[in-house]
Parts: sequence; structure tokens; C-alpha cells
Amino acid sequence: MVRKIDLNEGGEYMATVVNNPQPTTSDNGMGFLLGVILIIVFALLFFAFVLPYFRASFQGAQAPQINVPNQINVDVNQKK
Repeated sequence: MVRKIDLNEGGEYMATVVNNPQPTTSDNGMGFLLGVILIIVFALLFFAFVLPYFRASFQGAQAPQINVPNQINVDVNQKK
């Protein structure tokens, strides 16, 4: 047999109490704001300096041409 429980019948039911303690720190979010500002600054620096460097390297920037002679005179007793 299934018994239905009617809350209007009367009877004692225990209430749920949520007891959260107050925060002990007086943090007002300044650290979060400073972190967001630093991330924005680093992103701007990345786009200003690092991204153009990568863009130039992928567009086929040519390496400098160095000419090396076939023979080098290493005689220490050179004639004057």
C-alpha cells in the first residue's frame, strides 16, 4: 500500500537552513581588474610587435646575400 503525504495535514517538518558565513576578506575585485588590464596590454603588445614579425617571415622575406671569396691570403709574412 502506498501512502500519500499531504503537507497540509499538519505535522512537523524540518526546514532547510542555509548558513553561509560572511566573507572574511575585504576584496573589492581590484585584482581581477588589474589582471584584465594586463591581459589587454599584453594583447596590444602582441599585435603591435610579434604579429608583424610573423607576417613578414611567412611572406617570403629574403635572407641577406653574403659573398665569400674563393681564396683568402693567410700568409703571415706578407711582403710590404
